[in-house]
Amino acid sequence: MGKVLLDKMRKAREKRVEVDGHAFTILRPTDADAVAMAGRPPLEFVERFVVGWDMTELDLVPGGMAEPVAFDADVWIAWVRDHPEVWDALGMAILGAYETHVKAREAVAKN
Repeated sequence: MGKVLLDKMRKAREKRVEVDGHAFTILRPTDADAVAMAGRPPLEFVERFVVGWDMTELDLVPGGMAEPVAFDADVWIAWVRDHPEVWDALGMAILGAYETHVKAREAVAKN
């Protein structure tokens, strides 16, 4: 039961965002993540909190196949480090998801 519940909790923190013609799945940082990552370069947030994509091999490798590629964290990091055009938008989406979470929690606490 614990694994199922943990999976549901993680899934509830996911959000799909569109950047540069592709859909990426971001994971909202937890409060502990936010504390641990404070002061870290924005690219580290993008590397850590993007957990899915709609990429094909052709998107990742010139001359690759047009077949969808399952998300792989190591491949993601290698690809994103060479594509700064997505850093800001993804970073802002991750930060925005966390800020929305904090505001929602504060609103509940006020009631």
